[in-house]
Amino acid sequence: MGSTMSIRTIPLIIGGEKVQSKSDVWLDVLNPATQEVVAKVPVATPEEVDAAVASAQEAFKTWSKVSVAKRTRIMLNLQHLIRENTAELAELVTLEHGKTLPDAEGEVGRALDAIENACSIARLQMGEMSNNAATGVDVYSLHKPLGVGLGITAFNFPLMLAAFMFPPAIACGNTFVLKPSEQDPSSTIRMVELALEAGLPPGVLNVVHGGPDVVNRLIEHKDIKAVSFIGSTNVGTHIYNHSAKHGKRAQCMMGAKNHMVIMPDANKDRAINDLLGSAFGAAGQRCMANPVTILVGEARAWLPEMAERAKQMKVGPGSQRDADLGPVVSPQAKKRIIGLLNSGVEQGATMLVDGRDCQVEGYPNGNFVGPTMFTNVTPDMDIYTQEIFGPALCVLEAETLDEAIEIINANPNGNGTSLFTSSGWAARKFENDIDVGQIGINVPIPVPVAYFSFTGSRGSKLGDLGPNGSQVISFWTQTKTVTTRWFEPDHQDGAEIHTTISLK
Repeated sequence: MGSTMSIRTIPLIIGGEKVQSKSDVWLDVLNPATQEVVAKVPVATPEEVDAAVASAQEAFKTWSKVSVAKRTRIMLNLQHLIRENTAELAELVTLEHGKTLPDAEGEVGRALDAIENACSIARLQMGEMSNNAATGVDVYSLHKPLGVGLGITAFNFPLMLAAFMFPPAIACGNTFVLKPSEQDPSSTIRMVELALEAGLPPGVLNVVHGGPDVVNRLIEHKDIKAVSFIGSTNVGTHIYNHSAKHGKRAQCMMGAKNHMVIMPDANKDRAINDLLGSAFGAAGQRCMANPVTILVGEARAWLPEMAERAKQMKVGPGSQRDADLGPVVSPQAKKRIIGLLNSGVEQGATMLVDGRDCQVEGYPNGNFVGPTMFTNVTPDMDIYTQEIFGPALCVLEAETLDEAIEIINANPNGNGTSLFTSSGWAARKFENDIDVGQIGINVPIPVPVAYFSFTGSRGSKLGDLGPNGSQVISFWTQTKTVTTRWFEPDHQDGAEIHTTISLK
């Protein structure tokens, strides 16, 4: 990438228009492979934040009355436009996030899956009815939109996380304000532009940028009715508590420490390769990555081969299609990751594979960290208790499946876990005994298909309802129940006052 590349100015989107912010504070968006500034993103002013919410509130008056058929057609149009623009969207993700192009193209696919779920809104949003629940009385429920929704996304999936939020919310008849990560906003903005092109009326979908002050102002706004967040545990805990304080419905999908258990009867090559791909892909910057593996019984003998294969993985810029992993998102992220890796050595773990001094030819300034593996890890070490969010794998050992399950259930997080085995008995025992919300059997990253809900649990989630699947209806709508009775013309009942209402 040449240094003569023009630097984009990231707009706000308010009232269906791209708006140049009047902010005095602009942040650099960097290419993680080169440190070149590729864009500048504003921290929205309080007036701009309020204008975005006001635009959404005004649009809700009419959008909430648009037929479900028309809302569905717009979602279908959006799906078509995103598929047509896959290459452009993936390139923007790679440019600003750093993940490899094949990985970015896969993210576009997962975003499409989530939008496809929103295309099913006509079926998902149907209520229930009981005809003649009492004599001459019918009871039915309606799933009505809430008003203005708010989505706050992390940097690691700038397209997929946004697709988990605004398509179902808007399909349900709500309007929306999206606050994407300021580290890689360009692909999200392009996605929103495509949503407007698909037919969303002005004001239905708005975008502002910024940090904690912007987020707090949005949450505190009287017209924001529900808040969806995906990101780190510290930020998610604040957002959930702040939302509750201000009477807002909230869902927060947060940090994780996922474990992959490998049994000795597993397919060896498949287990090792899927482990390394899930631990080191996207440079470990996935909340559903596998930063911990537990080798059970004789599978412990596979450790040297795992280490050798990890050493062969190729690190490079995301634009290099044969790279297995790209850089981490920022110099600050790299510094934090290296600090945690150093702590592993200092606290007594054995570093089998050392990726701390990773050099990539032609990219001396890139935020590269190579695959790193530790053994002799104990549950009190920082590399085990903290989410590293980098290409690091902690290897634990267990004698039995029961012991492995006990280790996982003792960890406070509950986002995902997986078991590799050829035994149906072991698989069934694992899925029933494990206290984790999303389970893979011979599947390393058990994010369910989008017509199932995302069901992380325990310390990885705050709020009862997750993105995707049927739970989006419960989160993005309020239920009204109607009890109705109609009388014949000139009926004679009701001549007396009844202080006890009886439906028989």
